[in-house]
Amino acid sequence: MSFAGTATYVTTDDLRVAVNAAVALERPLLVKGEPGTGKTILAHEIAQALGKPLIQWHVKSTTKAQQGLYEYDAVSRLRDSQLGDPRVHDISNYIVKGKLWEAFDADEAPVLLIDEIDKADIEFPNDLLLELDRMEFHVYETRQVVKARKRPVVVITSNNEKELPDAFLRRCFFHYIRFPDPDTMARIVDVHFPGLKQDLLREALTLFYEVRDVPGLKKKPSTSELLDWIRLLVVEDVGADTLRERDPKKLTLPLHGALLKNEQDVMLFERLAFMARRERG
Repeated sequence: MSFAGTATYVTTDDLRVAVNAAVALERPLLVKGEPGTGKTILAHEIAQALGKPLIQWHVKSTTKAQQGLYEYDAVSRLRDSQLGDPRVHDISNYIVKGKLWEAFDADEAPVLLIDEIDKADIEFPNDLLLELDRMEFHVYETRQVVKARKRPVVVITSNNEKELPDAFLRRCFFHYIRFPDPDTMARIVDVHFPGLKQDLLREALTLFYEVRDVPGLKKKPSTSELLDWIRLLVVEDVGADTLRERDPKKLTLPLHGALLKNEQDVMLFERLAFMARRERG
């Protein structure tokens, strides 16, 4: 089976090629791109399209690679030994399986999502090199080797917060999701808001991309924020004419809280509106 997108996820040709190449090469698919470009949801859509179960490992700054394999719960074993529990004689009772073990143990090859790998320590990717390459690891406490029954489809996302090691990159198939152009974005909006008035869509996209192009913007609005904004425009019955207005006395962005996420960017637009007033007055 090959990935061709789904009814709810708009893909580009290069993204489809990247997914299918990673599957064919049996290499992890490393996906980068600015926040809000659909990196995480891609794994969900691949699982849906290929009819595979999805296992998700969301990485945090405190996450260690070992947690993805397994953890030995020594505290519980000590407590049970003090209570005289006979379970303490079998150390396997205190081995907690991680997400990689869960994926390796699955009867059907799953899609394994390792989300935001760049949040963790720089050694995190290196600590998973052999496990992702060989699809096996050793459990020292029980002296067993865990091998993948069926090789999972591995999707790894990164927000480019830090550089990943070269040795890790060599083992991945890389794809950068570019921010959607207006035509692709119109298709994405149509999936979420079928039947949206075309004049409203046209004006909303025009204003959205103008906002993203403003020099000095600290956080550019993403696709998900555009969808939130359009939802509010529909709920509040804001028409295309309102978006088309360029009233210099106002902040020229109705319901701007859906797009601008910090006070610096709001103040930037207020200054731009003030400068426009001075130029016209």
